[in-house]
Amino acid sequence: MTDFTIASFNVKNLIAAEEEYYRFQTYTTEEHAWKEDWLADQLVRMNPDIIGFQEIFELPALQAVVDEADRIGGASNEDVVPGSDKKYRKKAIFRKLAYRGYSEAKIAFAPNANDGEPGERRPGLAILSRYGFEGTPEVIQDLSPKLAVQFEGGEAGHFKLDRLSRPLMKARIPVGNQIITVFNCHLKSKLGEFHRPEGADYAPEADLTAYDPVGRALGALRAATRRMAEAWVLRRLIVEELQAGHPVMVLGDFNDSENAVSSEIIAGERPFKNYSWMLRHDASHPNNRYSKEENEQIQEAVDKVRLESCEKLFVKKSLRDMVYTSAFGGVFESIDQILVSRHFREGKAQIAEMEYFSVFNDHLTDGSHPEAPYNKLASDHGQIMGHFKLWDS
Repeated sequence: MTDFTIASFNVKNLIAAEEEYYRFQTYTTEEHAWKEDWLADQLVRMNPDIIGFQEIFELPALQAVVDEADRIGGASNEDVVPGSDKKYRKKAIFRKLAYRGYSEAKIAFAPNANDGEPGERRPGLAILSRYGFEGTPEVIQDLSPKLAVQFEGGEAGHFKLDRLSRPLMKARIPVGNQIITVFNCHLKSKLGEFHRPEGADYAPEADLTAYDPVGRALGALRAATRRMAEAWVLRRLIVEELQAGHPVMVLGDFNDSENAVSSEIIAGERPFKNYSWMLRHDASHPNNRYSKEENEQIQEAVDKVRLESCEKLFVKKSLRDMVYTSAFGGVFESIDQILVSRHFREGKAQIAEMEYFSVFNDHLTDGSHPEAPYNKLASDHGQIMGHFKLWDS
């Protein structure tokens, strides 16, 4: 059997010191050193085999974090892992304590096609894998053909999307005797998307001294519509992989809880317990229901392309009822997720099982904590990690 871990880590705006990423926002040299050290410490604590990062502006800044993690982890090994001359060196506790470095690991980086000049930067994604990659990871952001959603009902209108707000990354990763397709995503945030008139310095809704509740609600509608459209683009890619017979894991910052519509689009429909009671789509009389055989067919068709939340699998297994990765406005919720295909849960297609689910959220204090005010120097997200056992057969 092969034990492996997979994690998701929104680092919150990782860029080099003295570089303006958003308007008037930079890290001083001291702040950047603190942030790099915090991120490296967190990476050592997690020590995952595969990890998807979000909010990466530049690859060298991430590589510096990984190198610092290796330095810290190597020093820790010298302190806590006994040498070969110790009789007790093979005890399981030391396997748990030992840090495995990333010197042989591979990093794939997806820059953001919307990235701009200083003050107008836009972050991308990255995946770090101890197992390397099968082929070259793909980056998806510009859509060809464009996504066009037509609403039914006469002149009900339509919605078009030709570019995602942030890239999606698809990587095939060899683990044990399997090739697993891993998607890393960062969907559009809940922050309102406001239209700036031509020649204006800012959108009218951005002026809070002239508060426009209706206009700001429209901005929230734009953001939610974009997020759900991006979720559908990801869903289409997932289904392509599943229909090709590939095990799939999806991780990242969904900017929505697992029960939100956007998350349900990504995961797929949850099947009814029984379709035999349902009126057929082509019913000609009240008793035209799906047969038991058709029920089984429908159940299989829905389940084979459905993903399940690792958090939900863990909650079912442990009866734990408090998992969160975000704290904002007094609301604690999970907006970072790891979803897995049925290859990683019970059923005839199972090739692995999740043994544990870790959440690293002690640094979240709803906006501020003593060591990192407003989480600028740490992250405003908790990190999540699934522990899996892959059956070699």
